[in-house]
Amino acid sequence: MWPSSRIANLDKSIDDWVLFDLPRIAVLRLGHRPSRDKRITTHVCLVARAFGAEGVFISGVRDESIHSTIQKVMDAWGGDFWVEFVGSPMKVLDKWKASGGVVAHLTMYGIPVKQVKDMIPSDRDLLVIVGGEKVPAQYYEKADFNVAIGNQPHSEVAALAIFLDRMTGGAWEGMPFKNARLRIVPSERGKNVEQY
Repeated sequence: MWPSSRIANLDKSIDDWVLFDLPRIAVLRLGHRPSRDKRITTHVCLVARAFGAEGVFISGVRDESIHSTIQKVMDAWGGDFWVEFVGSPMKVLDKWKASGGVVAHLTMYGIPVKQVKDMIPSDRDLLVIVGGEKVPAQYYEKADFNVAIGNQPHSEVAALAIFLDRMTGGAWEGMPFKNARLRIVPSERGKNVEQY
């Protein structure tokens, strides 16, 4: 199971990015297109943050609105999280693997998560690939695991949430987010939000 402590990495480029605080979870979002994917990619980032990942690498068209949206969420709800736009997603994957990390690619064509979950090492950094446009064959080949969250078409956001829940054993629930200004107090009815 991956620890919930995360370290922000907003100011580092992929060239000087160094693995630390093992093991870690990060997401690689492929092929972002602002005209079609703005909300989806933002939701990938929000799910990654809420479910225990430390950050998201995004390839495709650079879209600063994602940075600002995630920063606003962190300002209100706390936590350390980073978003890094990358020119070469394959370079991210190669560096991750060269540093001893494991790569899981979420695809409806993969092996069902319940069959592969226990084979994914929990003592190594985990990079989760989430496609956008058609994913090139090289990602299927280089991934250590091609994992299906069902074998029917559905949202990559849903697939990421289910996968991270399964991989962390639900440890994301109740995970503290430091420096939060807002916190929801669970209630059966109504909205109860505490401000700090």
